Amino acid sequence: MSAEATNPASPGAVTDPVTSAVTPATAAAPRRRSRPRIDLRRLGRAALLGPAARDRLPDAISHVVDAHRAHHPDADLEPLRRAYVLAESSHRGQMRKSGEPYITHPLAVTLILAELGAETTTLTASLLHDTVEDTDVTLDQVGEQFGEEVRYLVDGVTKLEKVDYGAAAEPETFRKMLVATGNDVRVMSIKLADRLHNMRTLGVMRPEKQARIAKVTRDVLIPLAERLGVQALKTELEDLVFAILHPEEYEHTRELIVENATRADDPLAEIADEMRAVLREAGIPAEVLIRPRHFVSVHRVSRKRGRLRGADFGRILVLVNEDADCYGVLGELHTCMTPVVSEFKDFIAVPKFNLYQSLHTAVARPDGQIAEVLIRTHRMHKVAEAGVIALGNPYAAPSEEQATADGERVDPTRPGWLSRLLEWQRAAPDPDTFWSTLREDLAQDREITVFRPDGGALGLPEGATCVDAAYAQYGEDAHACIGARVNGRLATLSTVLRDGDTVQLLMGQDPASEPSREWLEHAHTPAARIAIQRWLAAHPVSEGEGGAETSGAPGAAGAAEVVVGGAGEAKPASTAAQACQAAQASTPTPQATSVTAVADRPGAAVRLAGCCTPVPPDEVTGFAVRGGVVTVHRVGCAAVARMKGSGRAEVGVRWGEAAGSETTGCRVTLVAESFGRPHLLADLTEAIALEGAEIVSATVEPPSQQRVRHTYTLHLPEAARLPALMRAMRNVPGVYDVSRAQHTASAH
Repeated sequence: MSAEATNPASPGAVTDPVTSAVTPATAAAPRRRSRPRIDLRRLGRAALLGPAARDRLPDAISHVVDAHRAHHPDADLEPLRRAYVLAESSHRGQMRKSGEPYITHPLAVTLILAELGAETTTLTASLLHDTVEDTDVTLDQVGEQFGEEVRYLVDGVTKLEKVDYGAAAEPETFRKMLVATGNDVRVMSIKLADRLHNMRTLGVMRPEKQARIAKVTRDVLIPLAERLGVQALKTELEDLVFAILHPEEYEHTRELIVENATRADDPLAEIADEMRAVLREAGIPAEVLIRPRHFVSVHRVSRKRGRLRGADFGRILVLVNEDADCYGVLGELHTCMTPVVSEFKDFIAVPKFNLYQSLHTAVARPDGQIAEVLIRTHRMHKVAEAGVIALGNPYAAPSEEQATADGERVDPTRPGWLSRLLEWQRAAPDPDTFWSTLREDLAQDREITVFRPDGGALGLPEGATCVDAAYAQYGEDAHACIGARVNGRLATLSTVLRDGDTVQLLMGQDPASEPSREWLEHAHTPAARIAIQRWLAAHPVSEGEGGAETSGAPGAAGAAEVVVGGAGEAKPASTAAQACQAAQASTPTPQATSVTAVADRPGAAVRLAGCCTPVPPDEVTGFAVRGGVVTVHRVGCAAVARMKGSGRAEVGVRWGEAAGSETTGCRVTLVAESFGRPHLLADLTEAIALEGAEIVSATVEPPSQQRVRHTYTLHLPEAARLPALMRAMRNVPGVYDVSRAQHTASAH
């Protein structure tokens, strides 16, 4: 999570987000110059006086102009003047519930955006954002006077005003609105600023309405602000929601902050002075500031640490000019002060999904207090505070800095999450799926970064698995994923990833590969869930048909044969084995031959069940499934007992003549149980290879009490070799049992 927004008062003061009262801090606390608070009633009176002369800017927008020029000194201010004139004349006579003239609202929204560095077009649209909704001004008039860009933004904000963001929102409406926003994030930027000003003035409404609006803000708009990187809006919205929904905890937190502000000593100020001296001696030009935590942040820290000490009420921010200086500052601080190594994170080399960049570290004082430190350039700081608002006009040609090869920043208005949002809505099979997955994603407030073997990185929510990583990297091509290595070790696709893990995804080559239905249980990202659900919706399975069975083609009338491990399979063993062989250095593939099974049902196609992988001379039975296909199971398979219990009729099956041949190939799944030791996996795969078996797929479960469970699906050149293979695996040091697999999860 990025740095908390600076309170509007000086760093040594405490500002109540509800009353806007400022509690003075100690005289020794460092102060910086801040813009005086705006008097909305005075602005309202100025607005009622009417527009200024055509050759000068109205006094009512002087604050907006000053803030805009601070970020864009060469901006053309004429569109702002004309937009204010139209907005003021259109809203004249309208009043807000708080008693101010209505024009004070678009003025305040525009000022919020101007202070964050929004460009002129965004500010122009912001001044006009309520005209089409609340006055006689039409979109065509806006387009004629201000151009298509402004018209598009005003239209988008107008549509967003009509959206019910609550739990009962119509999913299709919400999807359309977010899609419109996704095409130009400035629409959502205006909406967020609009909500912030409304939250600031929410006190005039009934308590129940305050609570309803606060809940919507908490559940939808604050997560959106986080994903767009607009931390300055997000943190103030969090404090305002906190005060409304949790007044007692808010008041307790406020008392803690006020009490700390009146302390005689300030450990953060002392640490900041020490840092300034260290960096001055090192010759690194840097600005060292104290960043007070906002109310919600203090509340979270107090719940985590219990009793708070002085250094817990803020962070130290170090601003430099160049990226390289960030690492220079880090080196000096870690050399001259006591670092807390576990707190170090590098979001410069690996930016967060919302464009946030910074170095995070912490230093400890002799008395045990720990101060968190953020190190970034001035540009990084601007983006950390304003997110996509600070990144400019999407219609302008990108600067050389923006047109980098980093896909997260090529388009300044489409950070990674928003790009993925558009992909989710296009891929979702229905609006309800999109809405539910979006809400789940918005509820995720922590992210991890995992690395690919080629050095690339993937940003995933905390709790993500290898399934999520596969779809994040390959999209729908991840249907062909057959396994993974995590930090160099084979892992199941259900393995939960940790921050900093290296993930190598093992991909099959068959374009007809299918995702497992069980993957949905392990998919946490919208990209993964939507892709899997979309495939499942397009490939429904009738009752009684399992997804784990191997595919077979109908044979001649009377009896049918199925090829296991042959090249004609929908999911051939030789194809799946290629990825396993690349990862495990398996031996060359033996020639694929066939195991045949015959059903006592003329014209029936036969397939061998993948849950128990029967091979000769196993005793087998069969059950009819969709399309007249008969699946062959071992008699002792758990699926057989379930189907018998449900009244399913058995179909007689037997091994064909080719099954007894010395040259007959087959597929079998074996489970090896062992004690954990180094190189065990290599020794097992070598033993398998020496017996002439081909590894189709392999999974290794996480160790439990020093014991490890390996599951291998193997292709044998002839069924008669199975006993020798199992003996060879049992002879591997550390292996204490090898058995045929019995899957109990899937019903057929």
